[in-house]
Amino acid sequence: MTPHLTNALAVGIAGFAGAMARYYVQALGVRVVGTGFPWATLFINVSGSFVLGWFMTMAAWRWEGVSDATRLAVAVGFLGAYTTFSTWAYDSWQQIARGEWGWAALNLVGSLVLGLAAVWAGIACAGGQK
Repeated sequence: MTPHLTNALAVGIAGFAGAMARYYVQALGVRVVGTGFPWATLFINVSGSFVLGWFMTMAAWRWEGVSDATRLAVAVGFLGAYTTFSTWAYDSWQQIARGEWGWAALNLVGSLVLGLAAVWAGIACAGGQK
């Protein structure tokens, strides 16, 4: 099997797993906190940002020999399917359309600021750059 095909399969399989994880986390979030504010989407964006920061730092600095296929599977496949930028934008637009400007601003700024903070925390937890 060629490296390109190996990488593509790794991304596809991990993407399926990430999409399923996103589905179940979203469903659990809706059951727990309801649908008044997209808390589950915010949680998914922040937790995905944290894991991406942590994993990429560990793969670069702590773990030797992490293959390209593994990096792609986790970063592009799993986390690409798990995180929900498009849903974030849609949820925010829906809030704006309903005139919920404050909630929309909280969702937009909260995901951005907390996502960046979570990436930093993931890097820091992995012992990476400060």
